[in-house]
Amino acid sequence: MAGRDTSPGAVAEEDVVALLTRRHDEIRELFAAVENAAVGGDSGGDSGGDSGDDECRAAFRRLVRLLTAHETAEEEIVHPYARGAVEGGEEIVAARLEEERQTGRALLRLESMDCAGDGRAAFLREFAALREETEAHTRAEERYEFPPLEAGGDPEWRRAMAQAVRAAESVAPARPYPAAVPGGGDAAAGPFAAVVDRARGALRREER
Repeated sequence: MAGRDTSPGAVAEEDVVALLTRRHDEIRELFAAVENAAVGGDSGGDSGGDSGDDECRAAFRRLVRLLTAHETAEEEIVHPYARGAVEGGEEIVAARLEEERQTGRALLRLESMDCAGDGRAAFLREFAALREETEAHTRAEERYEFPPLEAGGDPEWRRAMAQAVRAAESVAPARPYPAAVPGGGDAAAGPFAAVVDRARGALRREER
């Protein structure tokens, strides 16, 4: 977004709420990019069809990577803190985790669909539903989980939390694991839970 300073120095000083808010904005931008590429590829002519499909797929892959990394970090860092810091934290976090499981399932379904041609309309319908659900999910996080993060410590603590989030993102998978799909593994496990051990290892390295 215009005016956002993402220079290395600014990012190093970024606190956890600023980082998570920036990720939410980046996710919104990628949702728009995928939709624009899918709609723009439907030109009605032969030219540009393949390139539009390629553009849509590339944007969708970027969205999958970002969403997966972001949800991994929230599952590992943000939600555990919110459980103890927010009144009714257990119920709030349980709702966010279920929404994240639904996101993982939707991403895997969309991954098997076609951005172009006969599959475009079905892709756009499912994609629009995911976009709406993701927006509701991010608004709930910003309402219930971000305020205690802002109030939870001094600026140094919030910067350390941001470093922990970035560390968890750095070891996240590129896409949700099949456990996100009904019948694809442990249905009780979050789609991003398989990277917990690697995230914890990265966090320990950050603390040294």
